[in-house]
Amino acid sequence: MINYKELSSMAEAEVTLFFDSNRHQEFTYHNLQHTISVVAASEIMAAYYQYEERPKALLMIAAWFHDTGYPATRGINHELASTEIAEDFLKKNNVSHEEIDFVKRCILATKMPQNPQTEEEKILCDADLHHFSLPNFFEYNEKLHKERENILEKSIPKEEWLADTLKLMSAHSYFTSYAEAHYNPGKENNSNQIKKILQQNIPENLSSPKKEKVEKPGKGVETLFRIASGNNQKMSDMADKKAQILITVNSIILSIIFSQLIRKLDESSYLSIPTYVILSVNIFSIFFSLLATRPNLSSGKFNQKDLEEKRVNLIFFGNYYNMSFDEYYKGMLSVMKDEPYLYQTLTKDIYIQGIVLSKKYRRLRISYNVFMFGIILSAFSFIMASFFLK
Repeated sequence: MINYKELSSMAEAEVTLFFDSNRHQEFTYHNLQHTISVVAASEIMAAYYQYEERPKALLMIAAWFHDTGYPATRGINHELASTEIAEDFLKKNNVSHEEIDFVKRCILATKMPQNPQTEEEKILCDADLHHFSLPNFFEYNEKLHKERENILEKSIPKEEWLADTLKLMSAHSYFTSYAEAHYNPGKENNSNQIKKILQQNIPENLSSPKKEKVEKPGKGVETLFRIASGNNQKMSDMADKKAQILITVNSIILSIIFSQLIRKLDESSYLSIPTYVILSVNIFSIFFSLLATRPNLSSGKFNQKDLEEKRVNLIFFGNYYNMSFDEYYKGMLSVMKDEPYLYQTLTKDIYIQGIVLSKKYRRLRISYNVFMFGIILSAFSFIMASFFLK
């Protein structure tokens, strides 16, 4: 039986490796960053419509692979090439023909002009063009502008590009009720900004209102975040396994003590002290092991002030599990709009993971020390009792 969640993760790894191996500077828009944003938008809508694991995973796979054909085709009928790459991946993982066709149809639906038929196809189409609604739309549009110039090997005047963009946005409509409610206002605002720029005939700067240029973290920084977070998770898993070993061993010893030693103390009273020593050791060792793995939850809520002051970490589930989806979505939008806040959130998440890990390993160390020295003390007390108290 296919583990769809794992299959989706494998698709993520496959596509990430694909774009890393096929990195072309000319593709300033259709790259891994764009793919990740489409996957994120698709995932939000899948959660909104409460998709079950199988259809959600297949939709995510389609989102991951939807632009993989772009580098080879340079944008000419790239959707078809993308379906071939996706099909090859799915066949290797023994996915049924029906599910492969489902993924292919979703990818093909993104071909312009879009004409999706199913809800899943509509979600992917809306996710593919959700950048129309973003506050940093002009940054994305300029990347697409540069990419088009690179592919055509000729300059496209900015006024002409913006006029074509406006024509595209005017003819475009979102297909899902979610996108109509959440994306249309931003899209309309961006369309109005283009109209103003064209009316004023200001060609010199068509990006969003002039901002001080901020150097964006490169691919290496993003890799650093991913590795650091992954290492922390591995260390946490190791700590849990070590605690489980101690709990199991101590539980076995406790069962032996209660089933064998305790009831024989009337006959062998000289063993009372060593028995109570090892009993105490086991109980304290289990206590600190449980303390090391004991989950700690916060209120699961945040407010607007927390967002404004950039105090809340929306990556950690403990800060939002009591919030509604819409509240959480608005909060995540605030994070995604503010790139310094986004990287601050990632940094803070890794830092908090480290703090939690330090507490976990400190308690685990106490548990191991209690067990190690306690066993030695218990063995010594049994020997002494046998020789001097018998």
